[in-house]
Amino acid sequence: MRPPLLGGRKTRGYSLGLLALCLAAAGCLQSQGVSLYIPQSTINATVQENILLSVDYSCHGVPTIEWTHTSNWAMQKIVEWKPGTQANISESHKDRVSTFDNGSIQLSSVGVRDSGYYVITVTEHPGSSQFGTIVLHVSEIRYEDLHFVAVLLALLAAVAAVLISLMWVCNRCAYKFQRKRRHKLKESTTEEIELQDVEC
Repeated sequence: MRPPLLGGRKTRGYSLGLLALCLAAAGCLQSQGVSLYIPQSTINATVQENILLSVDYSCHGVPTIEWTHTSNWAMQKIVEWKPGTQANISESHKDRVSTFDNGSIQLSSVGVRDSGYYVITVTEHPGSSQFGTIVLHVSEIRYEDLHFVAVLLALLAAVAAVLISLMWVCNRCAYKFQRKRRHKLKESTTEEIELQDVEC
């Protein structure tokens, strides 16, 4: 009777050990469950616009959020913060960045040099992080283009003025022609009446 009892304890020990291992693995997976959602991965803007780099994350704890900017000119850290605390904004972006608890940031009055890759890293604890990228294209309004549009509009206005003048001249000529024709018809009618009176 004793040997089967020992075998039963061993089996129960293995089962409990396996259950504890599964629970530990599930706990590790839950603690590393940082997810990040980026609704718009590419943004096109013009100079002086305010741009929202929108993201959303989910995790079990309070993460550290960090944004960096990589462009043709340099790579620099923009801001780092934990939701609910004051953000540590770099000197280059001091008065131009607003942070939000969902991880999003807003850039005010963007310029051409703000074009590039914006990388967000959400870290719950060492070894548990997620990152994403948003590409920003900033184009400037060229004064040459505005000059071309202004010249084109002036040219179209001049052409319209010439056409209106021609239409007015044509209208006056047509009116004078009709008036002369009526006068001639009236004269010819009067002559015919006079001839008829003479014949009578």
